[in-house]
Amino acid sequence: MDPNGGKKKLFNKLGKEAAIARLNNEDFRRITISFYKYIIITDPYQFRDDLFAKWASFSIYGRTYVAQEGINAQISVPEHNWKEFVEDLNKYDVLENTPFKVAVEDNGKSFFKLTIKVRDKIVADGLSIDDYDVTNVGTHLNAQEWNNAIDGGATVVDMRNHYESEIGRFEGAICPDVETFKDELPVVKEILDDKKDKPVLLYCTGGIRCEKASAYLKHHGFKDVNQLHGGIIDYVRQLKENPEIENKFVGKNFVFDERRGERISDDIISSCHQCGGACDMHTNCKNVNCNLLFLQCEKCKDKYENCCSIDCVKVSKLSDSERKSLRKGVKNKKIYHSHKKVKLNLKE
Repeated sequence: MDPNGGKKKLFNKLGKEAAIARLNNEDFRRITISFYKYIIITDPYQFRDDLFAKWASFSIYGRTYVAQEGINAQISVPEHNWKEFVEDLNKYDVLENTPFKVAVEDNGKSFFKLTIKVRDKIVADGLSIDDYDVTNVGTHLNAQEWNNAIDGGATVVDMRNHYESEIGRFEGAICPDVETFKDELPVVKEILDDKKDKPVLLYCTGGIRCEKASAYLKHHGFKDVNQLHGGIIDYVRQLKENPEIENKFVGKNFVFDERRGERISDDIISSCHQCGGACDMHTNCKNVNCNLLFLQCEKCKDKYENCCSIDCVKVSKLSDSERKSLRKGVKNKKIYHSHKKVKLNLKE
């Protein structure tokens, strides 16, 4: 039985094009933020419904996941509703004084609808809740402490997926070639196996994945596990507040919204997946049957009509019914580009 049955008003029903048009017609500023918190939520479905009803009344857009272990939110709040939003959030004892991370580059167009989903976990790790104590986390480091640890020779590990680290990362970081956090935990444990008594630095976008990863490594005997407090997002905030702190992050910080990335430094460290030229612009293949996320420069965007391959150019020009018939009996493809897993067909 669907626990959300009969609650049609608690879901977004506006189509994508209409939702984007509504957003573009707004005449006020939005504040884009992210936050997470590991807390015990006894009834995540009711918690989700309460949040949706209230946030919808504030015209909040974004993507939020709720689970028994906590909440993970990326949302944009109308500036004129900001104070009321914060006051309402603080009414929940478990969310009182929750720290927010404000987006570095934000034009208020990051999200165009509100989605709040109940998940088994806010960060899927493929493990049982009893396998390790997620609250026994590593030491949190601020930006200057983080830089000092890097200068001191600590091992730095990027706990994000390969398509995130491809466009931006900390200098000298180990970047596992994985597509999910669940895949990454055992890989990182194996890579660091000879460093259980040495300092290890973990980072991710906002801190939520590092939090779990640090607990996982400590459970497996690592003695000196540290994490970047607030992730890359808060690191950049601290740099802006204190220009004397050196920036050790190169490239872009990948973000999971329409922007696809926030520029942290002027360096372009990645290449177009089609021509090999310097490029750090992610896009989704125009062929909805494919929807591959890959790096495409402006020149190739024009040449291949916003598609990842010649095959997709052809499919994108078919009618809806023709594309639908092609999808019958075909399992979903991986949607994130990896040179080892996806070979782009660029020949006629």
